[in-house]
Amino acid sequence: MASGKEIRNKIKSVEGTRKITKAMEMVAASKMRKAQERMRAARPYGEKIRRVAGNLSHALTEYKHPFLTKREQANIGMILVTSDKGLCGGLNSNLLRLAVIKMKEFDAQGKKFQATCIGNKGLGFMQRAGAKVVSSVIGLGDTPHLEKLIGPVKVQLDAYMNGEIDALYIGYTRFINTMKQEPVFEQILPLSDDAVGSTTKSNSSWDYVYEPEAKAVIDDLLIRYVEALIYQAVAENMASEQSARMVAMKSASDNAKNVIGELKLVYNKARQAAITKELSEIVSGAAAV
Repeated sequence: MASGKEIRNKIKSVEGTRKITKAMEMVAASKMRKAQERMRAARPYGEKIRRVAGNLSHALTEYKHPFLTKREQANIGMILVTSDKGLCGGLNSNLLRLAVIKMKEFDAQGKKFQATCIGNKGLGFMQRAGAKVVSSVIGLGDTPHLEKLIGPVKVQLDAYMNGEIDALYIGYTRFINTMKQEPVFEQILPLSDDAVGSTTKSNSSWDYVYEPEAKAVIDDLLIRYVEALIYQAVAENMASEQSARMVAMKSASDNAKNVIGELKLVYNKARQAAITKELSEIVSGAAAV
């Protein structure tokens, strides 16, 4: 059995760790509320522009934007949204596991892919995996800024416009609630019926009056569509990150409390054994005299 001094040192060490995890839990809880507010505020705009873009894909117009044209998918673009920091449970590992499954599917089908990484964890993973990383952005902080995201994403959009890739996917962690976050992998380009909701799955065609002209309106709208999807994905991922970190730090704090209780019990047993031994020695000495 360890000595009393060693056990006391362990107790102090675990207590110090528990203070850190408790503080991180409170910080994550504060950031989580703000992240959820940003995410919920962006959802209505994202859903609306997704619906409008979906209706536009069925509109009767002579101009057909490349984003609306389906191609044979030989080359794939992938945008991977992860966190910059760890200590958030299985948030990143679950998404990266899904990304590995998709990458294996692409390889099995003979498809080549290139990646854009948003977040340090995804960038490190893709580099270790030997994937082709064409752009990346890290250090976004606690608030997503669209101007920081557009540059790296534009590399993939230009590749799609130039015919270098035939489809663009995005992987991120969708926020369900504080206790549940779901890794998802969705197609951004070309615009699909599944991505825009059930209203576009009917056989009816939409007819719009464009002002000033169809090309200008469609080009700007589809760029806003992609920007909204990217921003929403990053906002969802940040809300998921803070929720997962709060839960992970709470679990760590609870485990540290249990460990401290067990160590104190061991310490009391060791202390009691030492006292009993000393008393036995005193009694034995007195009996010998």
